[in-house]
Formats: sequence, C-alpha cells, structure tokens
Amino acid sequence: MLLSLVLHMYSMRCVLPAAVLLGSAPTYVLAWGAWRLLSALLPARLYQAVDDRLYCVYQSMVLFFFEHYTGVQILLYGDLPKNKENIIYLSNHQSTVDWIVADILAVRQNALGHVRYVLKDQLKWLPLYGCYFSQHGGIYVKRSAKFNEKKMRKKLQSYVSTRTPMYLVIFPEGTRFNPEVTKVLSASQAYAAKEGLAVLKHVLTPRIKATHVAFDSMKNYLDAIYDVTVAFEGTQDDKGQRKEAPSMAEFLCKECPKIHIHIDRIDKKDVPEEQVYMKRWLHERFEIKDKLLIEFYDSLDPERRNKFPGKSVNSKLSLKKTLPSLLILSGLTAGMLVTEAGRKLYVKTWIYGTLIGCLWVSIKA
Repeated sequence: MLLSLVLHMYSMRCVLPAAVLLGSAPTYVLAWGAWRLLSALLPARLYQAVDDRLYCVYQSMVLFFFEHYTGVQILLYGDLPKNKENIIYLSNHQSTVDWIVADILAVRQNALGHVRYVLKDQLKWLPLYGCYFSQHGGIYVKRSAKFNEKKMRKKLQSYVSTRTPMYLVIFPEGTRFNPEVTKVLSASQAYAAKEGLAVLKHVLTPRIKATHVAFDSMKNYLDAIYDVTVAFEGTQDDKGQRKEAPSMAEFLCKECPKIHIHIDRIDKKDVPEEQVYMKRWLHERFEIKDKLLIEFYDSLDPERRNKFPGKSVNSKLSLKKTLPSLLILSGLTAGMLVTEAGRKLYVKTWIYGTLIGCLWVSIKA
C-alpha cells in the first residue's frame, strides 16, 4: 500500500507546478491590468517596455519549473548569439512544450520579455491568458482561406513603428507533428508531392503565409531569422520508432531527460522576399530540419543517434534568473489568499477577467 502511494505521488509530480503557474495567473493579470490603466495616457513604447518586464517575471517563473524543477538537460547546437536581436523564430512543432523552448533560448539572450507568438485562433479563448497574449503582442491567425493577412500586417507594422523589441515565434507547420496520427502526416506528404516539393518524414510540410507576412512587414526592422530544430530525448519506443513528444504535463512529470536544440542564424539579406521564392526557401529549411531529425532518430550508427551532428553545449540556467520571480509571484498570490477581501478579488479576477477577456478578443483579436 505504501508503495502504491509512493507511485501515485510520483505520477502526480506535475500538480505542484501546475497549481503555482495557474494559481498565480490572477495575480499577474491584476498587476498587468493596473499598469495598463496607469499607462493609458503614456507613450505606447513606455507601456510596452514595462509590459515586457512583467512578462519576463512571469515567464522566468515558468522556466523555474520547466528547467530547474524537472532537471532537464538543455543541449544547444549551432550559433545562438549572446546578445538580443529583433528576429523571427521558425521551429518544428511537436509538443506544447515547444512554446517553452522559445523561452529557453530567449532567456539566454536576455530577451525573454520580448517573446511574442503567432498562435492558432482557438487559443484566444483561454481564460485570462488568451486576452493577455494578444495584449503582449501575440497574433491569432486562422488557417487557409480564413487567414487575415491585413490584420496581421497592421499589427506587426504598429510594433515596428513603436520600435517594439521583437522575438516573434512561428511554427510554420500549423499543427503539431505526431507520428501516431498518420492521417495528418500522409496528407502533408501528399500535398508536398503534388506541389513538386520534397516529401518530409519527421516534420510536416510548412505553410508560408504567416512567415511571409511577418518577414515582409518587418524586413527593415529585423536582424535575422532563427531556424530552430528541436528534439526531445526519450521519444522512441522499444523498437526504435519515434513516438509522440511529451505534453506539458508529461514534461513536468520529468519524462524528458534532455532537449536537443539546433539553431541556425540566417541573416535577413539571405531570405528571399517574394512569396513564391520564400515558399521554396522555407521548404528547403524544413528539408534541413528533416535531415537533422533523421540523423537523430534513424541513424544506422547507434553512436550518432539521440543527438544532432556537430558539437553541443550543455547550457545551464542560473537559479538567479528564475527563483526570484517564483518567490515574488507566489508570495503575492499567497498574500492575497490569506484575507477574505483578497480571496474575493482573486475569484472575481478569474471570473470577470475571463469574461471581459473573451469579449475583448471576440471584438479585437
């Protein structure tokens, strides 16, 4: 019985971080909302600078759990600059943890507050978070014919005009790669064959629209594009076949010992501007990703599996980067919950914040 209890507790390791991360959301939204009201008559650039700092505090707490709590080893390959830049971040997409991987790289460049995402439209309905991501600079997009190029271009150009630091994360595949969902992979491969493009094995055929609009809207403001390829160690079954990547909950249960991250920094002058040529260029970049992942998962040489070609660096994040944020936000949340008035404010923030946020994104986002 004791063994059963221990095993049950072990399987619930994600509960603590989930409780802290979700539990501190109203505290964070209240702090941000107060600043939003105070800055209403101030220059947009000043509002954005403080908002970026607040976002950095929250995401640093997130990284405390995803790096220090899990003990995951981060292995970096390629050329990640030490200094922050205005960039578009293009990555393969296989897990909800991919959002965190962008933070993992950004924090190592002191650019964590500048991370902004291009997101699926359905995510705007997330309680509290959906509205805030849009306010922070995130862009919700619909697929295919419903894609609103004009709205995305207008929002990005507004950020350029206010000189907003930009670390724009895009997952060009449009949906997560899952080797167990063969229908999606087969459809992606069939489309590539139809278009005369190389058929890919470990990534989906990338979509060009969001990437092209983002680059075209900010090409004179950007420094580079980061082409990022991510592989989670431990995602092969007993037969050596690739399996589904860990979800956030599974990751927080410490089910991934290492993340391998390959970075190619591409100067903006090397990116074709016209959409038809950029489409070909983007597919070629995904061919390179596919070759890296084939090496990682399928190499005939066991010594070359479970790593990318080239030298890797074991990158450790200092607790000084994350622990203060955890203490600040959890302390403020605990302080709110110990009083009756604080508890009422906390509950009202969850309820009314969610309702107002959903109303706002239904009109604006």
